This record gives sequence, structure tokens and C-alpha cells, in this order.
Amino acid sequence: MKILFIGDIYGKPGVDYVLEKIDFLRKTYHPNLIVANAENAKDGRGLTKNIYKQLMKAGVSLLTMGNHTWKNKELETFIDEANIIRPINDGSNKGVGYKVIQYNDKKILFINALGKAYMNEVYDSPFLMVKEILDKETYDYSFLDFHAEASAEKVAMGHFLDGKLDCLVGTHTHVQTNDNRILPKGLMYITDVGMTGPLNGVIGVEKDIIINKFVYGESKPNEVASGPRQLNAVLVSFVPKREIIKIHLEE
Repeated sequence: MKILFIGDIYGKPGVDYVLEKIDFLRKTYHPNLIVANAENAKDGRGLTKNIYKQLMKAGVSLLTMGNHTWKNKELETFIDEANIIRPINDGSNKGVGYKVIQYNDKKILFINALGKAYMNEVYDSPFLMVKEILDKETYDYSFLDFHAEASAEKVAMGHFLDGKLDCLVGTHTHVQTNDNRILPKGLMYITDVGMTGPLNGVIGVEKDIIINKFVYGESKPNEVASGPRQLNAVLVSFVPKREIIKIHLEE
């Protein structure tokens, strides 16, 4: 069993690059399932039905979300029937926070959760919520997209679930980390998968907007950066050998 997980798809550059590279990824890595985080797919904030359909048609099996899940209201009109999971602890009564997907004779449990540190302290704590789902559901493999800002919170979640969860991938910070590894009790882990979209922006945004915000305190609406693109992902193998491999493509 192999799962290809594509990191935060950011804006049209990210969507287009996934659509252009997905056949290459499939032929190169031979995943059984392809999953992607799409909370930034529409101009960096949310997801539309058209983008959802494009990604499904291309062969993505499931989309995960994050803190921008509801920034595009169109999602509310189709999430209940879609192959999408939103964070279990975002307080929403629309959609679901986890799904069990059947692949041949195996069941894979996918969970999406939000971190609290440096994000939104009103979120419910995800730690015990994730454990409760793991304890009550029936599955062969389990996979968590932990959408969180603080690396410490992600590392802590990994150790908390080590021996209970099969794989934890971190999303949200848009920079691929160099700590893909197997934890002592077998959990496959990476703090952040990285983003898919503009290469030379600031985590997806036109760089001058963010630079001027830091240097001069200017406040302007974010714009998706133009120019070369990147794709960041991981390939997670459950059998015969546990392995989590980083993938990075760029123009």
C-alpha cells in the first residue's frame, strides 16, 4: 500500500502544476491512492467546486483542508457529497473530519485536524479527538494531515500517537522539512510536506507584498505569486517496508 500526499496546493499555479505533473508522479511512484491538501487552492483561500472536479478527474482520491476551509463559501454547497475532509476540530457542522476509504481489501482511515498554537486558540484540542477516532473506527492503516503552525505541536502529536497511528504529515507552513522519519513505535512522520504552487513568492504570495508588510508595516491584500512553480509531496509506503520519502519538483 502506497499513498502519495501532495502538500498545500496554492492558487491556480498550484492547481495547474498538479494537473500537469500527476501522470508523471503516478508513473514514477506507483501510488495506490493520491491525496492532497487543497485549503489554498482558490487564490490561496478555500476551494471551489470547479477546482475540486478538476482534481478528482485527474485522479486525486481525497482532499484535506485546513484553517482556510470555509473562506470560499461555495464549499458549503457541495462538501457533504464530496471526497473532502475538513479539520475535525474547526467547530463546523458541515462535512466530516475523517473518512475510511476502501482500496481492494484494505481500509485506510484518513483524518484532518488543526493545531492550536499560533493559530486559533478557540479550536478544540485535536490530540484526544484524533485518539478517540483511532480507538473507535475499524481500519487497516491510518493517516493524519495535521494542519498546524508550530513544529513543536506537530512533533508532540507525532509522539503522542506513535504506536497508535501509522502516518502523520504536517501541513500549513508551506516549507518542506527535512525530518521525514519513522518514530520509535513505527509512526511515519514529517513536520511539513511543503506547498505546491509558486516557487519564488513568500509561501505562495507575491513577495513584495509580504516584504513590505514586514519592513514598512504596509497592509495589502495577498496576491498569488507568478513565475516558476514547485510541487512538494511525500510517498508513504506501509508494506512490505514502512517508508516516508520526500518529493520535490520545480521548474
